[in-house]
Amino acid sequence: MLKKKKTEAIGTREEQISRLQKEIEEADAIVIGAGAGMSTSAGFIYSGDRFRKYFSDFEKEYGFHDMYSGGFYVMELEPEVAWAFWARNIYINRYMKAPKPVYERLLDLVRGKDYFVITTNVDHQFQKAGFDKKRLFYTQGDYGLFQSTNPKIRKTYDNEDWVMEAMEAQGFAKAGDGEFVMPEDGSVRMRIPSDLIPKCPDDGSDMTMNLRSDDSFVEDEGWHRASAAYSDFLTGHDGQHLLFLELGVGANTPVIIKYPFWQMTYRNERAVYACLNYGEAICPEEIEDRSICIDGDIGEVLEELLQLKDQE
Repeated sequence: MLKKKKTEAIGTREEQISRLQKEIEEADAIVIGAGAGMSTSAGFIYSGDRFRKYFSDFEKEYGFHDMYSGGFYVMELEPEVAWAFWARNIYINRYMKAPKPVYERLLDLVRGKDYFVITTNVDHQFQKAGFDKKRLFYTQGDYGLFQSTNPKIRKTYDNEDWVMEAMEAQGFAKAGDGEFVMPEDGSVRMRIPSDLIPKCPDDGSDMTMNLRSDDSFVEDEGWHRASAAYSDFLTGHDGQHLLFLELGVGANTPVIIKYPFWQMTYRNERAVYACLNYGEAICPEEIEDRSICIDGDIGEVLEELLQLKDQE
């Protein structure tokens, strides 16, 4: 059992980045664990200008100031209004590309390596960036999927066509690149037609997002395949020189990525743990000598690593 006391790894930032670049090159395999900080670095911000670009009318009408709070607020509103909000939320956080190429930088860094990704993010950006979908495990769901509120139906349903139709129904216009934008007069509707409210195609029941919030979350066949693939990857590399590369994982759900990474590093004397996190780059003292902790913006650190790689 690891002690609760945690510490920053030894060495300057430059030394840590140099060590990490060496580990990426020399490791037999890389296990990537990504949390919300990864997408934040890529520009997926839930407030500010990005929020107001698509939700200024909701902000004015209902007084919430970010997409996260809005998701809870609209639960009490008419379904036509709630689903209008969710169509916009899903569109910009699942079907739009991340504003900054952080995921692409990571792929460039591990290209040609034996890797697997486990992530609590639900925005699908790994696959959009070109990561092999057979090497991805989205543990907490996917903004691109619906599930039935009927607990007997253990399936998920792709929502892309519905999202696009719901965006058009609210009056959003398509720009030359195909991206939905506010029309020139800034007039959109904060509701969708009643007949567009999503219903389960199997039994007509109400639908909800496939996001883990309680025990109603549906772990479908795809989820279980990805879970098994992750387990097989770890088993297949047991005892080898592994790099556990943790990116932007906070303290909200440490039992999914952070704590297991610590434990697996501790049990495998050939393993190395690396943590890239803004303000939370820490490790247990028991693995301090095999840890690399870099406090900073993930995108900037990945860029520095790529520069080192190019110099080789």
